[in-house]
Amino acid sequence: MQKFKRIKGTQDILPQQANLWQNIEQTIRNCMAQFNYQELRTPLFEQTELFTRSIGQTTDIVSKEMYTFHDRGQKNLTLKPEMTASMIRAYIENNLASTSSFTKLYYITPLFRQENPQAGRLRQFHQFGAEALGSLSPQVDVEIILLALEIYNRLGITDLSLMINSVGDPQSREVFTAILKSYLKPLLDQYCSNCQKRYDTNPLRILDCKEENCSRLNLKAPRLIDYLSPESSQHFEQVQSLLIDHGVKFELNPFLVRGLDYYTRTVFEITSRELGSQDAICGGGRYDLLAEQLGGNPTPAVGFASGMERLLMVLAAQNKLPQNNERLQIYIAPLGDRATHQASLLLQRLRHRGYKADQDYAQRSLKSQMREANRYNAQLVILIGDNEIDQNLYSIKDMRNGQQYSVKIDEIDQFLEKTL
Repeated sequence: MQKFKRIKGTQDILPQQANLWQNIEQTIRNCMAQFNYQELRTPLFEQTELFTRSIGQTTDIVSKEMYTFHDRGQKNLTLKPEMTASMIRAYIENNLASTSSFTKLYYITPLFRQENPQAGRLRQFHQFGAEALGSLSPQVDVEIILLALEIYNRLGITDLSLMINSVGDPQSREVFTAILKSYLKPLLDQYCSNCQKRYDTNPLRILDCKEENCSRLNLKAPRLIDYLSPESSQHFEQVQSLLIDHGVKFELNPFLVRGLDYYTRTVFEITSRELGSQDAICGGGRYDLLAEQLGGNPTPAVGFASGMERLLMVLAAQNKLPQNNERLQIYIAPLGDRATHQASLLLQRLRHRGYKADQDYAQRSLKSQMREANRYNAQLVILIGDNEIDQNLYSIKDMRNGQQYSVKIDEIDQFLEKTL
């Protein structure tokens, strides 16, 4: 009979790994709460046009990587390849602006892109991120960066680098694009095939190409930050000044443009040398025009997204993976049919009282049950056999120090309260 396997580019997160993910997610949630960001959850699929309109028709995500399909009603749907468009759609549709002029949201979610699977890049992957909507203040740009850095700091990650740039406003980019194309045109045949295609569709993306030869040619290219409008220039200067005031080290990278069309003004990436050439662990920026593009009122906004799988790679490389210190509090080891019945009743009562408890269901030998208790890292083992039932008591072994106790059945609650 055929054995089914997981789809290429996906993974099973096994129980031990899931505990690790939960620890990391809890750190993220705690930090988001302290920064006053609230969780928003959106559906796994959306109308395809939501992404083509927001991300951009010529981006790699839309042109090559989206999982798009027609449902039985012939609606054109797409599994979410990124989260910001969904967040903005939910923000507009649910009229979140009516409750506050400034809204702070976060998410932890699976996403989907049909790209070539490699380390840290899967077809179903996971991201967490934050979005702050309703303010043009450069202080919010900086808070978003500080929030991402604080999460990494709490997880113990070191040796990160912050790169920032400004992609200006549409007017700045229109002027700069013409200047950039003039520079690129005589050199175009020396660029990679992807960059040659981008020349007509999205020339700014050429500056972000990671191909060695393209990067070398870009070193002499004009810089967008030299053509910013006065408003965009002032905004970017304030972002840099605030980062300096907060003691945050950063590198100005004039070739950083990010891969999505909706960005305006500040863009940034946080990188780790542990990830090799594809070194970004986090990316984000400002997208002041996106809400209006998706049918909402003009709403300035800024956010970041961070890949969970890439985060785990960095934690593993730096030996900073959270330790799973959770222990089963009580394991019940029954011997015989009478004991098995009594163990079941005791187990349910213990769980109702809030203890993390389990029992043997396979009627194994005491030796095998003790091995199972060790596997669960149980603190106490309650042994129940015919002798214990006849004497109206439980035999208890404290696995932390090896001590053994005989406890009357009607005194078990007091004993556990004192011991655990």
